[in-house]
Amino acid sequence: MSAEQVPPPLVEPDAEGLAPERLRELQERRFVRLVDRLLAAGGVQAARLRDCGVTRGADVGLDTVSQLPMLSKQDFEEYYPFGLRAASEEDIVCVHGSSGTRSRPVLAPYTAHDLDVWARVVARALGGAGAGSRSVVHCAYQYGLFTGGLGLHQGAMRLGAAVVPMSGTSTDRQLRLLLDLRPDVLCCTPSYAIYLGEALRSAGITAEQLPLRVGLFGAEPWTDAMREQIEELLGLRALNIYGLTEVMGPGVACESLDSEGGLILAEDHFYPEVIGPDGEPVPDGHVGELVFTTLTKTGLPLLRYRTGDLAAMSGPAEGSARTLRRMSRIVGRRDDMLVIDGINVFPTEIEAALLADTRVAPHYTVVDDRRDLSRPVLRVAVEPRDDDVDAAALESDLGRALFERLGVACEVRVLEPTLIARAGNGKPLRLVRWEHGVAPLPGLE
Repeated sequence: MSAEQVPPPLVEPDAEGLAPERLRELQERRFVRLVDRLLAAGGVQAARLRDCGVTRGADVGLDTVSQLPMLSKQDFEEYYPFGLRAASEEDIVCVHGSSGTRSRPVLAPYTAHDLDVWARVVARALGGAGAGSRSVVHCAYQYGLFTGGLGLHQGAMRLGAAVVPMSGTSTDRQLRLLLDLRPDVLCCTPSYAIYLGEALRSAGITAEQLPLRVGLFGAEPWTDAMREQIEELLGLRALNIYGLTEVMGPGVACESLDSEGGLILAEDHFYPEVIGPDGEPVPDGHVGELVFTTLTKTGLPLLRYRTGDLAAMSGPAEGSARTLRRMSRIVGRRDDMLVIDGINVFPTEIEAALLADTRVAPHYTVVDDRRDLSRPVLRVAVEPRDDDVDAAALESDLGRALFERLGVACEVRVLEPTLIARAGNGKPLRLVRWEHGVAPLPGLE
């Protein structure tokens, strides 16, 4: 068996390799303590539990979790900034937050205990990707309120790896230190990984000249088409990492080298459910909305938080020493599903069609034009990969490809580079709803 085929060792064998019955016992104990902690803290979640007749943790269990109330993004907006906090103010050691592209940012307070758990699950994710104490991790996620940069940074240090905290510095400097410091692990958004790969190619640097072996990419939806581009450009294995500010940050789940495409959930800390539109659980293998209960979080413990992310659950990979369950990649968001002429469309399906064309850069925005509710229109704005692209031909070809894949006519516009809107953390805005007023992007009528 070659070195590439040897499964990476477990970072925390007592957790990652836990027998299913032992895991269930651990989850039950932690769930009861969580409910007791919420009741003792008072506030919104305690009131809702008492409204359901729950007065102590012993009143509930995982078998009846589906009968308990859920939280949603709306609760974070209504009780902004810290109305859901459960720890005392003096126990909070840092705050992270979302970009707040649609509303006020989600703010999450963390205790020292929370940061320790976060570092541990990210260390597991890196270990599953084959990283170790001799690794050099090039972290190009943004640092700051956004959880990506500091989350991967702390996890890498917990693993004992050396971290290069590049954050969002200039691309020239990114390339220089990739060559000079020779990291074996790259962490950034998938769209930026493609941008780095293209910049390297433009500089005449081939993938064979890089020491990179693996990358952990997340913080935005991405498809297998993007995975193939990243692996071809950078000569590494591209793995998906998942997290969200409300629950913890990156490390809630992550692909490993031996997880066969599934993202291994740190379900000893984050109890997962998948529910259908009616709120009822759906079987493994069926797509539904992810709901998480934070079993060990103390600053912002959440009982049954509706993420809005759509995915499916499955058991561990056959024969793997990693016995925790897996989730699929995120296939869409509940609130991002578009209904055009009675057809359900997810932005990720649009992305797959766009990125199958090598002329398209990984920067696009889908505009859901609802100015005339009797005739909703999907408008798709893309950036070309090269300056000499025939824009009219590309628009026509992409329109045809989108119709063949989706069964929906889309109006495609090729825009000059940099015109695609970006969120505050630099990520492209994948979906914009246009209900009135001026066009959200230049070049749209």
